[in-house]
Amino acid sequence: MCGIVGYIGTKQAYPILIKGLKRLEYRGYDSSGVAISNGKTNIYKQKGKVSDLEAFIGDGNTSGTVGIGHTRWATHGEPNNENAHPHASENGKFIVIHNGIIENYSRIKQRLITRGYTFKSETDTEVLANLIEYIYIKGKVSAEIAVRLALSKVIGAYGIVIIAIDEPDKLIAARKGSPLVIGIGDGEYFIASDATPIIEYTKSVIYLNNDNVAIIKRNELTLKTLQNDKLEPNIQKLTMNIGAIEKNGYEHFMLKEIFEQPRSISDTFRGRIAADLSEVRLGGLLDVLPKLVNAKRIIIIACGTSWHAGLVGEYLIEEFARIPVEVEYGSEFRYRKPIIYKDDIVIAISQSGETADTLAAINIAKEAGATVIGVCNVVGSSIPRETHAGVYTHAGPEIGVASTKAFTAQVTVLTMLAAILGKERKTITDAQYGKMIEELIDVPNKIEEILKQDDLFEKIAALYKDKANFLYLGRGYLFPVALEGALKLKEISYIHAEGYPAAEMKHGPIALIDENMPVVVIATKDESYDKIVTNIQEVKARNGIVIAVVTKGDTVIKDMADHVLEVPESHKAIATLLSVVPLQLLSYHIAVMRGCNVDQPRNLAKSVTVE
Repeated sequence: MCGIVGYIGTKQAYPILIKGLKRLEYRGYDSSGVAISNGKTNIYKQKGKVSDLEAFIGDGNTSGTVGIGHTRWATHGEPNNENAHPHASENGKFIVIHNGIIENYSRIKQRLITRGYTFKSETDTEVLANLIEYIYIKGKVSAEIAVRLALSKVIGAYGIVIIAIDEPDKLIAARKGSPLVIGIGDGEYFIASDATPIIEYTKSVIYLNNDNVAIIKRNELTLKTLQNDKLEPNIQKLTMNIGAIEKNGYEHFMLKEIFEQPRSISDTFRGRIAADLSEVRLGGLLDVLPKLVNAKRIIIIACGTSWHAGLVGEYLIEEFARIPVEVEYGSEFRYRKPIIYKDDIVIAISQSGETADTLAAINIAKEAGATVIGVCNVVGSSIPRETHAGVYTHAGPEIGVASTKAFTAQVTVLTMLAAILGKERKTITDAQYGKMIEELIDVPNKIEEILKQDDLFEKIAALYKDKANFLYLGRGYLFPVALEGALKLKEISYIHAEGYPAAEMKHGPIALIDENMPVVVIATKDESYDKIVTNIQEVKARNGIVIAVVTKGDTVIKDMADHVLEVPESHKAIATLLSVVPLQLLSYHIAVMRGCNVDQPRNLAKSVTVE
């Protein structure tokens, strides 16, 4: 949530900031702003999109080679011009952009008010700017010391970049809980909340760790802890390329990312499955594999779409490895008193690797002595650094807020993990192990077949785009797909949708079914097929509209349903990866036809880095 970009060097900062904000707009788009320093510092900020900011600035003075920019996803205070970042301190000594939440901001604010400070916004960020200024003036210390002392007094999460007016040729950046990356150029530095605004300028980056403070000049970067201990920067190389964050001819990033799934799934298993299909190897887990194989319990922690992938993982691991699995919401796990044993394995799943609730749950698990494994997509993010071991998905940058290819990449990793554990624990035969590998290898080609039917999905979407409610039903491995399909529809089209286990329909949701209720049934061939046929008959008996995802060639459901979306035949454990694709495209087309902003749904941000 929220996007940060900063620049110090020899180039004009404004074009770099605006381009960076556009690339970060998927992280927040309630308002945006820039501050540019060139002797005098000019601040421009505006409610709405980055394009609204550009229009507002017009021919305003944007000259300067030092600048910071921010695109906001509102937490404290409604989206408006006053609450937009950057925020200046009362006497104008400090200008701050900030991601995260300062939890004790109210108490600090009251203390500052008693000392004569007034506030223009409702934000915790303005409180932080004034706290830094108060310490700076009262203590007669340097800007760096004022920042470090102020941050030692706040509770919460932050990724901040600061301009100190009295020390104009530097930027100060700090991080706790909210990601920041610094790009290294020739006599210049770039700062951002993720690497997307940086990759066209440099491949050399430093990922800040918690409690790191960076003092950045044009030709010098000093890295310290909050306690003033000097650190040696760990310079890493970016592997993504500029094409990965462009639309490449697609109308929306979401559509591009749906169509990228054959490649992203291939990239996720490439190099991990032997050429002769005899072995699956996840190198990041080798050190903890004995613990995994002998685990008495696995706990999967995730949020949102990643939680749905975790549910698929539960089915896979329990069936093929016979290890009990619990799937927990990170947001609930951290606020109850979970029972965690030292021999538990905890798997944390997150596309961004920065999900605040999941990171908090990781710390709880580590404190209890459990072994924690990360599954995430973003190299250099917090989860790989905080876990004992892990596996990267290789989905590539996912810009659309509604996750698509990240989900299928996560399920791909969990499928490989289940196969490895089943083989090592001898709970599946060599033939079953080989069959899973063969089926997984075939998934990209099968998804290509599904994508060729996109015109059909679009036609069906046109029939139901104005419906107010949808119900999604699935059994077994396909129940998490029902949840994911419903989530995709509600988050990008704003249609109310719910996912249920098909057998639970009779325990309440059946009361909703009438001629105006589309019911999407995921009904590929498996051992529960006959039962879900019965569920479809129950829907039709109440005049419900049935849109069924079926195995290619199915004639039974085709004769019953109003519409069928066909997917190639597959092993039941692989059907998840195939059956979700028609649901992604159905949601996409409905949202586009309703005039919704598919890539930037209202009230949502890509990476939830605060509570």
